[in-house]
Amino acid sequence: MRAGKNGNRIMGGVTNPHNVVWSQGLVQRADRSRVLKHRGLTVWMTGLPASGKSTVGMLLERRLLERGMLSYRVDGDNLRHGLNAGLGFTAQERAENVRRAGEACLLLADAGVIAIACLVSPYIRDRAAVRARHDESQVPFLEVFVDVPVSVAESRDPKGHYKKARAGTMTGFTGVDDPYEAPAAPEIVIRTHERSPDECVDLLAARVVAAALEC
Repeated sequence: MRAGKNGNRIMGGVTNPHNVVWSQGLVQRADRSRVLKHRGLTVWMTGLPASGKSTVGMLLERRLLERGMLSYRVDGDNLRHGLNAGLGFTAQERAENVRRAGEACLLLADAGVIAIACLVSPYIRDRAAVRARHDESQVPFLEVFVDVPVSVAESRDPKGHYKKARAGTMTGFTGVDDPYEAPAAPEIVIRTHERSPDECVDLLAARVVAAALEC
């Protein structure tokens, strides 16, 4: 099922072996945008562990709410406590982790919320699949590359994961023994080792607000 002219259908492209039919509601995406005075979209923040995604995402969420714009941070670690509980860190499980996060963001954005996803999401193909779902559903998608060197991220190591990975007590850790594939053409690049968190949010918020007000 593809997105219709009203841009509300978000099911297209999903395998449907049981002939499940999408239930179209009486309230349209445009109706929610009129109430909120902005449209929903997804801000997908990707980068190495400890690159600063969650820090900047939290500040962005607060900044948008202070402007009267409804936003919600979809944090990768938080999702693993519920929606993505039970998923490990193999390539297949990472792909499913990202897919589920993308679908959660898509639902939030359809509701008019600015969804701020903070996930390592290390593989290009998985991020591309999330973008494709948003494009298909006519929901704006901004990929934000939080670009810091591995050495900087490792020096922060707030959870001690880099240390464990270097010691061999944790395997499959992105940036040590599992690759991170940087975006080729992200909409926004921020470097948290060159700017303060507030400066990064200044840069990011300007783009996000402009995109949300294009409704």
